[in-house]
Amino acid sequence: MRPRTPTFAAWRLFFSGLGVIHALLVRSTLAYVDLPDSALRKVPGGASALHPGTGSLLPPILVPRVPGTPGSVAVQHHLAGFFARELPHWHLDWHNSTSRTPATGATDIPFANLVVTRDPPWAHGNGDVGRLALVAHYDSLYKPEGFIGATDSAVSCAILMQVARGIDDALTKKWEAMEESGDAGLGLDDDEKGIQIMFLDGEEAWVTWSDTDSLYGARSLAEKWEAETYPVKGTYETPLEAINLFVLLDLLGAADPHVPSYFPNTHWAYQNMAKIETRMRELGLLATKPKHPFLPEGAKTADRFRSTGYIADDHVPFMIRGVPILHLIPTPFPPTWHTMDDDAEHLDPEAITDWAKIITAFAAEWLELDEFMSQMSPEHERKEEEIRDRSEL
Repeated sequence: MRPRTPTFAAWRLFFSGLGVIHALLVRSTLAYVDLPDSALRKVPGGASALHPGTGSLLPPILVPRVPGTPGSVAVQHHLAGFFARELPHWHLDWHNSTSRTPATGATDIPFANLVVTRDPPWAHGNGDVGRLALVAHYDSLYKPEGFIGATDSAVSCAILMQVARGIDDALTKKWEAMEESGDAGLGLDDDEKGIQIMFLDGEEAWVTWSDTDSLYGARSLAEKWEAETYPVKGTYETPLEAINLFVLLDLLGAADPHVPSYFPNTHWAYQNMAKIETRMRELGLLATKPKHPFLPEGAKTADRFRSTGYIADDHVPFMIRGVPILHLIPTPFPPTWHTMDDDAEHLDPEAITDWAKIITAFAAEWLELDEFMSQMSPEHERKEEEIRDRSEL
């Protein structure tokens, strides 16, 4: 990613108008109900699994992950293996591409995006399922050699793994209950929602950030999904249209983050997440005690949004095609950004766990898992511990 820049500004102005229309349509068709306190109390944080030193999810990603290198392949195996072993109901799909870079000359570099999806079991890929997309990049900088990129963006990837684990049982219970009641597949306003987690490759520039030296995986995937149509036309014609909200995590894991609301057309989603953070703090469910909330701009008014400029990141190829974006990236960036200090020692484990809880609760609200989240403890906590033990063998 790059700091605020006017690059693509004209596209942003045009497509944010389209995004407003899309967001309004989404909000009118997707009911959104706050999780009750009882459900918030059951949201797992995965503190043990996410610990930078001893956890099962994060440490395997805390290695150099330059595209096309053994470190990148090892992380791919870690991500895919986790879902294959622990969350078999999720569908894994690799999107592979190659590109030349300014640093590698005539050599084609492979880029591999991993897309993991969980839709209602009665859905058959016919364009009827709208999805919440949770997104992070897993690659790391080419230079300096040995760069880890703990906040950039190993932590975000591990958080998304924990989010998937945290809602999996509740999704199963909800959809089983709908099938037993005969409500499945009837087109009710809450049954055709799915969730998609994207681990994108090639976000980082190899030499100097530009429109062509950055976002290699995101550019390729957005272009592919724009052109790909569902075999049976439903509510959505393409996989791109089926993304109701694209939530991009980046540079998370440092202490005291300040994450603004960047886009007016998705400020409603930012407000919902900020409300979750406030409620969880009031309930004593978060470990950090920051001077200011992680998400401090819930009361931001329309006149306070910048008309031009934004942070260039993996959302851009999707945004210019009309996908609504919620960007979870702190401003200012962590002081370790693009330095060798962006490593495990400079992470805040409590901030990581709190982000996992907030984003898990947001996903649970979106998917309307309130009563089913409430059923997950203590049995779910025991299962989570068993999963951690197996992952560490």
